[in-house]
Amino acid sequence: MHMITSRVSVGNREDAREIPPTFSALLLVAEEFEVQPAPWIEYAKIPLTEYAAANVDAVARAVEWIERRIETNRILVCCRAGMGRSVSMVLAYLCCVEGMTYADAERLVKARRPGASPLPDIERVIESVQERRRTRTCRPPS
Repeated sequence: MHMITSRVSVGNREDAREIPPTFSALLLVAEEFEVQPAPWIEYAKIPLTEYAAANVDAVARAVEWIERRIETNRILVCCRAGMGRSVSMVLAYLCCVEGMTYADAERLVKARRPGASPLPDIERVIESVQERRRTRTCRPPS
């Protein structure tokens, strides 16, 4: 497991199965396996295919899930190896919510998670999520 910020870490499938007691939320982004976290863990599964480009809707859901829980939880984002899909969702959160540039977020994540390998085309997907979020917040009232 690798701490990216004080509230968000990335981990692998073993970490997802045995969540340390310092965490209270788990986001599983691996489509190929299931976990049964303890009842007190806030849990969601947003399945992504390993080594494939991420779907904009899935990334947007992951970002929103993290954003809604970050103030009151330490969050563990997991995939099979903790290097691709989980890292990509944390990158998306850092860019979309924390306002980091993609380059700065990638530098931070790669420094704290050696071997990090974001999903193909994730920067473009993150830009699409950011645009969707801007459009949603800039809509005039009906």
